[in-house]
Amino acid sequence: MLEVLFEDDHIVAINKPHGLLVHRSAIATNTDVYAVQELRNQLNCHVSPVHRLDRKTSGVLLFSKNKDLVAPLQQQFASHQVEKTYLAILRGWTDNKGTIDYALTNDKGKTQEAITRYKTLERTEIAVPFGKHATSRYSLIEAKPQTGRMHQLRKHFAHILHPIIGDRPHGCNKQNKLFLEKWQMSTMLLHAQKLKFTHPLSKQTIGVKAELQSEFKRMLHTLEFNYSSPSL
Repeated sequence: MLEVLFEDDHIVAINKPHGLLVHRSAIATNTDVYAVQELRNQLNCHVSPVHRLDRKTSGVLLFSKNKDLVAPLQQQFASHQVEKTYLAILRGWTDNKGTIDYALTNDKGKTQEAITRYKTLERTEIAVPFGKHATSRYSLIEAKPQTGRMHQLRKHFAHILHPIIGDRPHGCNKQNKLFLEKWQMSTMLLHAQKLKFTHPLSKQTIGVKAELQSEFKRMLHTLEFNYSSPSL
């Protein structure tokens, strides 16, 4: 059963679990379970995804029950009118805040402007040796992508040498191996926590928040973070 975060006669938002595909994809043939079909069956009505989240990313995912509203909602995303807030656990200690302005090339070979703003919520250092270091350092960050490029956050944090834990292929394979062997953790620690958009019919601002999934919470505890989720 998918967790429904917001629903009216026209729009529904869910908290997508890690590992669930949004819809059928030619590059992921090892599953027949998709968020769009699961939600259609759960609500017994047609729904269309308005945007995408990577398979390994959890959090707020927006659907439209009304086919006529798909384009207006997608236009809000395309014109950067939707406020998106993500949480991620990164390798190393990040700056207090920063802006990553680094163009990305999509799968069609087109280079596009890409901007991510982030702030560090907390840093931790645990007594787990890694490589030549006697300890391991991690940062919990809040990221607000100003553009919506494919794998933008994953590529941007890898670019500043603070990759997202559990990310493949953009992350750190040695860190991913450490998490798998020591803590049996293979989830990508990236979560779409909040989404704010304008309802295309009522014109009201809608804010939706998704609680962290259990595996993300487990790793916060394991890595000795003291984070508590704020209200929307």
